[in-house]
Amino acid sequence: MQKILDAILADELDALAHLPVPQTYRGVTVHADEVEIFDGLATADKDPRRSLHLDEVPTPELGPGEALVAVMASAINYNTVWTSIFEPLSTFGFLKRYGKTSPLASRHDQPYHVVGSDLAGVVLRTGPGVQAWKPGDEVVAHCLSVELESPDGHNDTMLDPEQRIWGFETNFGGLAELALVKTNQLMPKPRHLTWEEAASPGLVNSTAYRQLVSTNGANMKQGDTVLIWGASGGLGSYATQFALNGGAIPVCVVSSEEKAELCRRMGAELIINRSAEGYRFWKDEHEQDPKEWKRFGAKIRELTGGDDPDIVFEHPGRETFGASVYVARKGGTIVTCASTSGFLHSYDNRYLWMNLKRIIGSHFANYREAWEANRLIAKGKIHPTLSKVYTLAETGQAARDVQSNAHQGKVGVLCLAPAEGLGVRDGELRARHLSDINRFREG
Repeated sequence: MQKILDAILADELDALAHLPVPQTYRGVTVHADEVEIFDGLATADKDPRRSLHLDEVPTPELGPGEALVAVMASAINYNTVWTSIFEPLSTFGFLKRYGKTSPLASRHDQPYHVVGSDLAGVVLRTGPGVQAWKPGDEVVAHCLSVELESPDGHNDTMLDPEQRIWGFETNFGGLAELALVKTNQLMPKPRHLTWEEAASPGLVNSTAYRQLVSTNGANMKQGDTVLIWGASGGLGSYATQFALNGGAIPVCVVSSEEKAELCRRMGAELIINRSAEGYRFWKDEHEQDPKEWKRFGAKIRELTGGDDPDIVFEHPGRETFGASVYVARKGGTIVTCASTSGFLHSYDNRYLWMNLKRIIGSHFANYREAWEANRLIAKGKIHPTLSKVYTLAETGQAARDVQSNAHQGKVGVLCLAPAEGLGVRDGELRARHLSDINRFREG
C-alpha cells in the first residue's frame, strides 16, 4: 500500500498499473456479531464510536465492469450513521440479499461491512469490459450501484429493481484505503480541489441536484421560492447553492446564528433561525400543533413579502413534514428524502388535496444527474461545503458529529492521503474560488 501511495504522491500515476495490489487493506467496518449492542437504548444514545471499527480486511475479487480505487479521502453521510447504529435495520440484511443474486455478488455477503458512500482517489485496476477508465485516472465516485438487466431502469437508472446505494446496501465502501465500485459510478475528480474537498460533495450534491433541479425532482425554475430545511447542513448547503445559482429565492431554515451566518456567506438573505423562533411543531409525541405551522408560515411570508414556498426541500422527515405540507403554496411541491428525524410522516391531508399540492419522493440520483452535479463542482459553479476533516481512525467521532448535528456542511475523512491540501491540479481556478471553497471552514 505504501508503494501505491508513494507513486500517487510522486505523480507517477502510470506506474500504478504495474504495482501489485495488496491482499488486504484497512477499512472502517461494522460487525455482524454486534448488531444487538445498542438494544434498549434510545437512538440518540446509540454511539457510532462503539460500533465502527478500523479493520484489516481482504481485498475483494475484481469483476467485469468494476474498478478497484485507491481512496485518498472520503466523507461522512447520514447513511453511515444509520449503518453504525443498526437503524432502521441492520445493513447486513442488504448484503445477504445482494449476495444471493449472483456468484459474483456473493462477495458482498460478509460478517463485516466496509462502509462509506463517498470517495476521491485513483483507479488501480479495472475489470473485463471496461474502456472508459484506466489505472492512474483521478476520480470521484457517486454511490448508485445498478445492474440494468431489467428494462425498468433504462429511462431512469434509479428505477432499476437492483438499484442499491454503494457502501450502504453494498460492501467495500469508501471509508477505506481501497474501494470496489462499478465503473459507471466513476466521474472525473474536479481538478481545482484537494482530495478531501473533492470527496465531500458526492452523495449530498447529487441527491440535492435530483431533488431540487432535475425533472425527476422538483424541477426548480428561476424565481421559485424554495424553503430549505437544514440549509447549512450536508444536503441543505448544496440545495441553497443550487437555488441561488439557478435564480431561485431560498428561504433557509437553520438551528443557530452560526449556521445562519454560513447561509449568508453562500449569498442567502432570507433566513429563519428555528431555535431563536422557538417553533414546536409537536405538542407531544403523538400530536402536532397546527398553530405552530401557521406561525411558521407567517414568518416565511414576512421574509418573502407575502409569498409561500413554491418548493419545500424536505429531509428532516417526521419532525417537520406536517409543517412542510402546510406552508407550501397552492399547487406547490414538497420533495422529500432521508427523514433523519423519523420515517413515519404525518400531515393534514386537507392542506394537500384541497390546495393541489404534490409530494415527490426523491432518492439519490442517476448517473446523468450525478455527472451534471459533479460538472458544476468542476466548473466552480457549486462549491464544497467541507467544514472539518478527520483521519480514518477517527471515523467514529466523525459519524458521531453528524449524528448529533454538531457539524456544518460536510465532514471529511482522510484515507490514504497523509495530510490535507493535496491533489490540486488547477491552481488558477482554485485561486478564483478559494474563499468560496473555504467558507465553511472560516471562523
